[in-house]
Amino acid sequence: MKKTILIFLLFSSITIAQNSIVQQFSNAFADVAEKANPAVVTVLTDKIVKMQQFNPNNPFQFNHPFSPNNGQQERHLNALGSGVIVDALNGYILTNNHVVDDVDEIQVKLIDKRVFDAELVGSDPKSDLAILKIKADNLNSIKLGDSDKLRVGEWVMAVGSPFSASLSHTVTTGIVSALGRSNILGNSRNYENFIQTDAAINPGNSGGALLNMDGDLIGINTAIATGGYEKANRGVGFAIPSNMASKIMNDLIQKGYVVRAWLGVFIQELDDATARALNLNIRDGALISDVIEDSPAKKSGIKEGDLIIYFDGEKVKNPSNLKNLVSSTAPGTKSKITLIREGKELTITVLLEEMDNDDPLVKNTDSSSGFKQFGLDVRELTNQYRNKYGISEIDDGLVIISVNPNSDASNKGVKTGDIIKRVGSKKVNNVKDFNRLIDQTKINDTILLLIKKPNGNSRFITLKL
Repeated sequence: MKKTILIFLLFSSITIAQNSIVQQFSNAFADVAEKANPAVVTVLTDKIVKMQQFNPNNPFQFNHPFSPNNGQQERHLNALGSGVIVDALNGYILTNNHVVDDVDEIQVKLIDKRVFDAELVGSDPKSDLAILKIKADNLNSIKLGDSDKLRVGEWVMAVGSPFSASLSHTVTTGIVSALGRSNILGNSRNYENFIQTDAAINPGNSGGALLNMDGDLIGINTAIATGGYEKANRGVGFAIPSNMASKIMNDLIQKGYVVRAWLGVFIQELDDATARALNLNIRDGALISDVIEDSPAKKSGIKEGDLIIYFDGEKVKNPSNLKNLVSSTAPGTKSKITLIREGKELTITVLLEEMDNDDPLVKNTDSSSGFKQFGLDVRELTNQYRNKYGISEIDDGLVIISVNPNSDASNKGVKTGDIIKRVGSKKVNNVKDFNRLIDQTKINDTILLLIKKPNGNSRFITLKL
């Protein structure tokens, strides 16, 4: 009997302890939501579109839309998003660029139902961030957290206005599913370093808050994986890290544009076939396929074929990672780049410069898989070939004058007029060296070539014989 009572008391204690833990967990979520809600806003936008008014007495109105007899009517296109007050004193609000891009009027609605006209302080399409400003008293703000401290599996909370203003301040929870996601929005010139979460994010949540369990802002909700900004949630959402947002916000407020450093290289992923062709035992890093003339990279001695593996002591995982590391570094900084060149590890110091408005920091080029046959006819560069294919005097290498239309080289986009600059990691300037290097660098019937296109883009491709 005593044993039964003891067992009963033990299970009762466990149940009470479990209920206590659940209650603490529940209270923690409620505390974060209560703290965050007053600082999350609904962003209402209006765009005026002028449309031709139909005139049944004028049969030519569609051919002549600006005829004096043709009237025009205005149509208002309304959209909705979210934002986060990050500076209560000055009324600054972080949101997404795509929420406020190309609109005629922006209003912000607070949780207390006050509505204010908002000024667009600045925007950065490349990161999809924008800063709004409102003039209002008694605002609440959210503290920016350190997104670099996030761990996969950590609990997070999303707050925003999904679908309609009537659903403002909707709170959802989930975990950090992954970190450092890139190439999500389909534009290689964007700067992407997304936090992936399964907290429900839907249309209207864009620009809203992603919070850690301390109630700090660690991300700006931006996109979902079902096709961009305006699809239904399927449990895969993405947020811009707070550390990236903080730098961009400060630049937009202080300068009106984002200051980014410039390295001046064309880079691509290091896939398995390319790594084997280069005799590398790693798969991380950013492979340099071209170096822009008179760029910081060129001045520092970085060469095509180099594999950058560390930037200022931080491991480079892929091209997008390198792009973000460089862009977040102040221009004028002397940065140390660790790279692998022809199997040897080197460290080079590069003096970063400020990037012009629209100049690329780096350009990604697609890597290619192996081919089944070669299918190329190459020649040494002469004035005749330079004139025929519009090849610059500063370019060297071999020109492709014929491509077998039935070859995989043709299917992969290799064309006449393209230049072969390297075989493996070695430069090539004549056909004799070309044939010799092919024999030397052939690994499992795979050859690595660096090809430069007429538009200036270069990329490594692997050809399987």
